[in-house]
Amino acid sequence: MKAFYQLLKEKFPTKADILTEIINLEAICHLPKGTEHFVSDIHGEYPAFDYILRTCSGSIKSKIQECFDLYQLSAIDSKEFCLFVYYPEQKIASDKQELSAKALQKKLISLVPIQIQVLKYLSNKYTRSKVRKSLPANFAYIIEELLAEIERNPDKEGYFDAIIDKITELNQLEELIIALSYVIQRLAVDVLHVVGDIYDRGKYPDIILKRLEKLPNVDIQWGNHDITWMGAVSGSHVCMINVIRIAARYNNLTLIEDRYGINLRKLVDYSRKYYQPVPAFDPILDEGCLSQEESDLLNLVQQATAILQFKLENSLIHRQPDFHLEHRQLLEMIDYKKKTICLQGKTYTLSNFNSSCIVAEDPSCLSEEEEELLQQLMHAFQTSECLKRHIDFLFEKGSMYLKYNGNLLFHGCIPLHENGDFRSLKVKDSSYSGKKLLDFYEDQIRRSYHHPDKHNDFATDLFWYLWVGENSSLFGKKAMTTFERYFIEDKATHEEIKNPYYRLRNEETVCRDILKEFGLSEEGHIINGHTPVKEKDGETPVKANGKMLVIDGGFAKAYQKKTGLAGYTLVFNSYGMVLVAHQPFTSSQDVLTGKYDILSSRRLVEESSRRILVKDTNIGHRICDEIKHLEYLYRHFDNY
Repeated sequence: MKAFYQLLKEKFPTKADILTEIINLEAICHLPKGTEHFVSDIHGEYPAFDYILRTCSGSIKSKIQECFDLYQLSAIDSKEFCLFVYYPEQKIASDKQELSAKALQKKLISLVPIQIQVLKYLSNKYTRSKVRKSLPANFAYIIEELLAEIERNPDKEGYFDAIIDKITELNQLEELIIALSYVIQRLAVDVLHVVGDIYDRGKYPDIILKRLEKLPNVDIQWGNHDITWMGAVSGSHVCMINVIRIAARYNNLTLIEDRYGINLRKLVDYSRKYYQPVPAFDPILDEGCLSQEESDLLNLVQQATAILQFKLENSLIHRQPDFHLEHRQLLEMIDYKKKTICLQGKTYTLSNFNSSCIVAEDPSCLSEEEEELLQQLMHAFQTSECLKRHIDFLFEKGSMYLKYNGNLLFHGCIPLHENGDFRSLKVKDSSYSGKKLLDFYEDQIRRSYHHPDKHNDFATDLFWYLWVGENSSLFGKKAMTTFERYFIEDKATHEEIKNPYYRLRNEETVCRDILKEFGLSEEGHIINGHTPVKEKDGETPVKANGKMLVIDGGFAKAYQKKTGLAGYTLVFNSYGMVLVAHQPFTSSQDVLTGKYDILSSRRLVEESSRRILVKDTNIGHRICDEIKHLEYLYRHFDNY
C-alpha cells in the first residue's frame, strides 16, 4: 500500500490539492443519480432506435414539461419545442417551407433562451466539469456564457442578447440551435444499457453500432444474435454461414456485401450451381417488394447456406461431445433414398429438401469446393475493417451479464431445472451453473476472439453452443428447430421448448435466488430481454412482484403482429423506475407532423422512498473508496 499512496501523492502533491479533491468528490456523491436508459432487441431497426434515443423514451418530454411549468416558458408550445430538441435539422427545414426568412429568424431567436433554460435545468444534477465535457467544441464557450447569464443579471442586461445577435449576424443561429438540442439529448441520459440483440432481421445494425460508438457511456449485454456475428469474426465457420443465411432470409445481404465489404460472389455462384428456388426458402420481407430474380437469388443463397450450416453443425457435434447435441445430428437420421427422417420414433417426409451436396455415408463431409469457399469467406469476414471495428466494440463494451446499481442485466435466461435449481453444463471434469456458467462462457469466447486462426477448438465452437445449446443463457430452449421449419410440414416439430426459467421467472422467490447467486441484494431487479411480451394475450412485462422486468424492445417488425405493440424500454432515474410501452415506429416525418407518437404509455414500476444520490450507485461506491484513501493520505501526508 505504501507504493499506492506514493503514486497518489504524485497526483496530489500538496495537502491543499488533496483537500480540494476530497471536497469535490464528496459534493459529487450528493448529486442526484444520473438517468439510466435500457433498451433491448433492436434487431437492426435504426430509425426506431434513433427515435428512442432522441426522446429517451419520453423522458426528455417530461423534463421539458417540468421546466416549462417551473419557469412559465410560453414563447413556444412545449410540444413543438420537443420536436426542435428531437429532430432539430428536420424541424428547421420544415419551418423554412412554411415561414418567411424573417419570421423563421425571429422564431429561432426566441427559441435559444428556452433551450438554454432547459439545458440549465438538466445540468442541475451534474458537475460543471461534466456539463462542459458534453458541449460541442465550436460552441462550448458561448453555451457556457449563455448558461451563466440566463437569469439576466441587471448589471449585464444586454450581454445575453448581444451574444445571440452576433451569432445571428454571422449566420450561426441554426447551428447553435442544433448543437443545443443534441446537448439536451446527451444530458438527459447518463448511461445507456443495451440488453442484447443489435444484429439480424433489420437492415441497419452497423449504423446502430456507429451511433453507439459515439455515446459517452454505454454498455452491452450480448444477445444470441450478436454472439453469432462475434463467433464469425472469431473463426467459427458455422456462425459465419448462419449470419449469411439469416441475412439472405431477411433480404439483408447488402449489409454484408456493400457496407461490410465482404465479397459473396463465389457463394452466389455456388448457390446457383447446385440449387433451384423452393418455397420454404422465400425471403421474408417486412416492407417493399423484390423482383423475381432478386427473390430467387436470396432463396438460393439461403438454401446453400442452410445445408452448409447443417453439415458444419453435424461435424461440430461430433468433435464436442460435452455439448450433448447428439439429438441434433439430423443429417444422420435421414433416409436419403426415401427423403424421410425419423424423429422420436415418428417418420416425416422431407419437403423442399435438396441433398445433392450431402454425402449420405458421411453427412459432415465438405467438398474441396466447399472448403475453399469457407476459407475465402472467413478471410473476408476477418479482414473487413468495419466489421472488425464493430465486433471489437461489442467485446470492449459488452459482457454476458452486468451488475449495475443493484440490478442484474442479461439478455436471455439463467438455465434452471423445473424445481428452480441452477442447471449445469459439465465440461470434462468440471461443472458450471448460475453465475459460474455465465463467467465460463465469457472467459471462453474472449479467449477465442484473441485466437481467430483457431476454427475448430472448444472455445470457438462454444459460440455455436450459445446459439443453439440447451444450457445456453442466450438461447434457453431445448433445441433450435431450424431444420424442421425448413423441411417438415408438421408444425408440431417446429416447437422450441423453453427452459423452465421462462415460467419460473414469474415467481419472486426464484428471482431473489438469482439475484443472490450474483451477489446482489434481494431488493434489486432482473432486467431481461430476448422474449417479446405478448401484451395482446394479457402478458405483462413486470413479473415476480416487480423483481423481473422484461424489456424486449419489439423493434423487429416480424414480432409486432404477435405482441400487439412494439415492445418496452425502461428508464431508471433518481426518483425510481418507469417502464415505457411503444407502438410501431413509422417515420420521423410522422413525428414532425404530429401524426404519431410511438410512446404509448409510461408505467411507474418502482418509486424510491427518497431521491437516489450518486453515493448510492456503483460509481458512488468507487468515489467513496477514493475519498477514504485521500483522507488517509491527508492525515499521513508527511509519511509519504
